[in-house]
Amino acid sequence: MTTVELQFPFTGTTLPSDHGYALYGALARIVPELHEASWAAIETVPGIASGDGVTYLDPQSRLKIRLPQERISLLLRLVGQRIEMDGHAIRLGNPQIKLLTPSPQLYARIVTIKGFTEPEPFQEAVNRKLQEMAIDGMPSVGPRRVVRVGDHKIVGFALVIHQLNDDASLLLQESGMGGRRRMGCGIFFPIAIDRVIGQPPQRVEKVSR
Repeated sequence: MTTVELQFPFTGTTLPSDHGYALYGALARIVPELHEASWAAIETVPGIASGDGVTYLDPQSRLKIRLPQERISLLLRLVGQRIEMDGHAIRLGNPQIKLLTPSPQLYARIVTIKGFTEPEPFQEAVNRKLQEMAIDGMPSVGPRRVVRVGDHKIVGFALVIHQLNDDASLLLQESGMGGRRRMGCGIFFPIAIDRVIGQPPQRVEKVSR
């Protein structure tokens, strides 16, 4: 089974800064198969947060969804659709289909692991997850981040995994880590250089957001 990444261009200027749950809900109303779809990972749309709960979108950004290649046709229903979220909206264009590419460093904006809301226990939980996946990598835990899922606030952390071989890098990009991958959590992207956690990530150009 080959995992690919659909990258949808869009028109629109703003979204709620914390829009992972709302985006998932809006997409699932158009593609009901996304409900409870463990095979899908939906990344939040990047932009510049204004500080008042609104993110201004970069017109060069893309909405990215990872899924098995054989399910691409399901997501093509999104083409041309207006996606509304809490008074904001984007309209999706025709996606590009990208293969995942390995990188020795991967970055996730937020990873959530149930029951682990403090940095040191969280890092221990990450180490166990890596061991379960037979991945030999060095985790670096970043800032605590909070996302809203319905009426609940969920605590997670930014995370970089260093020193990955190609197979491990692809596995981690395909499988992710932790929960709520349909809401933007636990999704890893290549970064160009080894970095100190807390600095803005530099993504590899061919998978740039």
